[in-house]
Amino acid sequence: MHGRSSLSEEQREAAVALFETGWGAWAVATRLGVGRSAIKRLYGRWRIRGGSTLVAKPTRPVYSFEFKLDAVQRYRGGEPKVALAKELGLSSPLLIEKWARQYRTEGEDGLRPKPKGRPKTNPGAARKPESELARLRRENERLRAEVAFLGKVQALRDEERR
Repeated sequence: MHGRSSLSEEQREAAVALFETGWGAWAVATRLGVGRSAIKRLYGRWRIRGGSTLVAKPTRPVYSFEFKLDAVQRYRGGEPKVALAKELGLSSPLLIEKWARQYRTEGEDGLRPKPKGRPKTNPGAARKPESELARLRRENERLRAEVAFLGKVQALRDEERR
């Protein structure tokens, strides 16, 4: 399963076995003595995927903008998120909640894919060489800060000797 999960493999298997016998998420968390939030997430996945909840998916799927928008509009139209997630083949109903939150705060642009990583710099726009006057001013400022720092250090040393 996930390396980030707070539940061990045995705890997840025991929880799914209890879900299948009719236990709810809170009762399972109490019975196993584990955190309720992790069991609640596992319970949500179990309601959608059933026994295959414990099978890890090899890759994280990427959903298109149109797919997300359709799911959010249907959810906002009143369809239950669990049934909708099951119908669309999502791993968790929390995905629909997340997309709906992004849609509420950012509009349709919140559902569009975003570029990953740091923005690329334009190699053609290399740094302009700094003028001699600007370089000297910057060096002068650095030296003033250094002198002020050394003065403070000397004052502290004199204070300690007293």
